[in-house]
Amino acid sequence: MYTLDQTETFEQDIRKSRFRAIACPVESEAEAKARLAEVSDTVATHNCWAWRIGQAYRFSDDGEPSGTAGKPILQAIDGQALDRTLVVVTRWFGGILLGSGGLIRAYGGTAALCLRAAAKTEYVQRVALSVSLGFSDLALVKARLAALPGLVMDDEAYHDTGARLSFRVPADKAEETGRLIVDLTSGRAEIGD
Repeated sequence: MYTLDQTETFEQDIRKSRFRAIACPVESEAEAKARLAEVSDTVATHNCWAWRIGQAYRFSDDGEPSGTAGKPILQAIDGQALDRTLVVVTRWFGGILLGSGGLIRAYGGTAALCLRAAAKTEYVQRVALSVSLGFSDLALVKARLAALPGLVMDDEAYHDTGARLSFRVPADKAEETGRLIVDLTSGRAEIGD
């Protein structure tokens, strides 16, 4: 699975109607709803959309005939193996009816072209960990954690005797990372999640 690195936009005219796709990375349903509200154009004829976050997905035809807009947009997302992705395709009607097949091609095609142009990264499931350790172990542990591929450091909080590091590691490396910290500190560190 892949996820978008950043928001991407693509526009095209099809038989006098203008179609604009905006593809956004999202982490939750709430974020998808908020981004949908941000990028929808209230004066446009239709703002059709779809999103996928893990196994959850939603789509809307926003007044277009059933199955002609939201579902083709979702198929474009799935066709490129994307996760944590919202796509909104906005249509400004140009006076020529496209028919069901034309709408499916227009919405799905605009979404697919937008997603093809977008920068993507392989999605890695991460788990959150934290470690409390003394100042004597801090430099060595930070150096070794920085060398681990896929680790994302979230926070460092210092206290009287040391620090608490909060970070995320790829799920398949969590146990190995915990063992590494225990070995480096001879068991002095406290690991939590």
